[in-house]
Amino acid sequence: MKIDVLTLFPEMFEGVFGHSILKKAEDQHAVQYNVVNFRSYADNKHQTVDDYPYGGGAGMVLKPQPIFDAVKDLQEKSSSSPRVILLCPQGERYTQNKAEELAASDHLIFICGHYEGYDERIREHIVTDEISIGDYVLTGGELGAMVVIDSVVRLLPEVLGNEESHMKDSFSTGMLEHPHYTRPADFRGMKVPEVLTSGNHRLINEWRDKESLRRTYMRRPDLLEGTELTSQQKKWLEEIKKDAK
Repeated sequence: MKIDVLTLFPEMFEGVFGHSILKKAEDQHAVQYNVVNFRSYADNKHQTVDDYPYGGGAGMVLKPQPIFDAVKDLQEKSSSSPRVILLCPQGERYTQNKAEELAASDHLIFICGHYEGYDERIREHIVTDEISIGDYVLTGGELGAMVVIDSVVRLLPEVLGNEESHMKDSFSTGMLEHPHYTRPADFRGMKVPEVLTSGNHRLINEWRDKESLRRTYMRRPDLLEGTELTSQQKKWLEEIKKDAK
């Protein structure tokens, strides 16, 4: 996968792309990062990328020209048709399903804005996806782009090493993930559930499925709306509801 990032602050991505899973993915040639300061595409003497909004109002707005030209240049260098992603509070709320959708792409271009917003023509004519990572406003799109890129790259084949790792993550199954425990089995009087040390994998899987359902009901019941449960899950859910009273 090729990932281009258009930003006014390219140095913000050095630590993120240079460590952990994102660095491992690049070392394995699963992904190639290219961070571009789109100020370099500005066609004016002072490389200005923003201007006052028509009609007045607070703040400055990113001009269309630098971003249009930057995206066009990256598209012309691409061997595929890249998806152009705008990080924006007005975009669709980001989900694991969207991460999986983007992970199937060959080339992603992220536009990280700053100031009051973008010239609307950027959104209308060159963007394929608008994404918001939550119902709040950040100083710029850089942190949002980092979140999206991290969630996408970890889904690429062989990046995590164990293909089941992301398949059982919270949200990948439609529910929150079950609790995890590791050694020691008894830590200061706090013990691991006996079923997990029983060696009975059928019972362990049942426990995990039920606890995943319990955690989802207790913390994110909205995720269960419209979810088709098995007959066993329906029985568990009734038990969970009684326990919660």
